[in-house]
Amino acid sequence: MSSETLAQAAYRRIKQDILQGRIKPDTVLSERELAEQQGISRTPLRSALSRLERECVISRLQNGVLLVRSVSVEQLIEIVQLRQTLESAAAARAAEFGLTAELVELREVMAAYANGRTVAFDDFWAEDDKFHLAVAHAARLELLPAILAEQRAIARRCTITRTHDSFADQAREHIAVIDAIAAGDGAAARTAMKLHFENVRSRFLGWLSR
Repeated sequence: MSSETLAQAAYRRIKQDILQGRIKPDTVLSERELAEQQGISRTPLRSALSRLERECVISRLQNGVLLVRSVSVEQLIEIVQLRQTLESAAAARAAEFGLTAELVELREVMAAYANGRTVAFDDFWAEDDKFHLAVAHAARLELLPAILAEQRAIARRCTITRTHDSFADQAREHIAVIDAIAAGDGAAARTAMKLHFENVRSRFLGWLSR
């Protein structure tokens, strides 16, 4: 296995550990311990860490210490507002082209959650990811999926996003967007997506006040 391949594999594993909360925000990272855990030398590890640093997942302090960056509630709300603008427009545009097979399948999945199906956070996050990407694909917007992936990766590092305990409301909101797209009603699709993000924001602030 090449040094570059080792670096890529270490990058993916460390980033997933951070995104899924196995490595907590504000954790100090030890190159020695990470190298031992990953079973690689310092050279590919440092390449992986440099990539994470460029993505602002980790930061290097003045004394050289590597720290997992936390995401503030203010940053999270800013992401919600940005995505609300982009994805509301995307939903309206998707209604012009009609429902895709991807959205039809996701509607069935969301209906199960709306009816009380229980699921772990990481599993629903994956389905939620598919929904938002499916709307972007239905809108035939080539650049939006990459933008969403970047913003979702940042949001996932905020600990408040992992306080979900029920996903029925989110699922019903997704269904409303899909149904509006199916009806070819751009205004309704835009409104449904906008409302979804308003509710997302309210849920985040509600969990913060607990």
